[in-house]
Amino acid sequence: MSGEEASSSSAGSGSGGAAIQYDYNSNISKHERSSNHNKPPMFNGDPEMFSWWKTKMYSHIIGMDEELWDILEEGDGNLRLDEEGVALDRKAHTTEQKKLYKKHHLIRGILVTLPHKEYLKMSDKSTAKAMYTSLCSNYEGNKKVREAKATMLVHQYQLFRMKEDESIECWNKGVSQVTY
Repeated sequence: MSGEEASSSSAGSGSGGAAIQYDYNSNISKHERSSNHNKPPMFNGDPEMFSWWKTKMYSHIIGMDEELWDILEEGDGNLRLDEEGVALDRKAHTTEQKKLYKKHHLIRGILVTLPHKEYLKMSDKSTAKAMYTSLCSNYEGNKKVREAKATMLVHQYQLFRMKEDESIECWNKGVSQVTY
């Protein structure tokens, strides 16, 4: 049904108003419209984009299967894996262990879609959890580093003052740098 047909059919239906057309895809970039939503979000190695990627990856993985995220955070239980993540005693696994092993490799497969440079940083890890933890440590630091960064930012914010000869636009840029 074209836009004109929609307007004339709703106007003639006695509803008392004209139909208003809205393109819901107009606010979505061409890349986002054409992208395959089954693909995991890509991380380009930019430290500024890691938090965004991590949030998108969480949503992607939870959307696939909640247990996958649990494997990523908690590990793969008692599976015995070699240094490349291959089960040492796969034939001796119970049905539940085989299911877990399959999910472990699914999540590991998602992580290895990272750019080669990023993959090399964590390729020595055998489990999906170790790979993810390594990646997070590289970009977020450990708990002490994160606490130190937060303390430093709070201190910078507390010391931040507008100079007498500074324009509001320049001051606002400075605030944005401290707060983002």
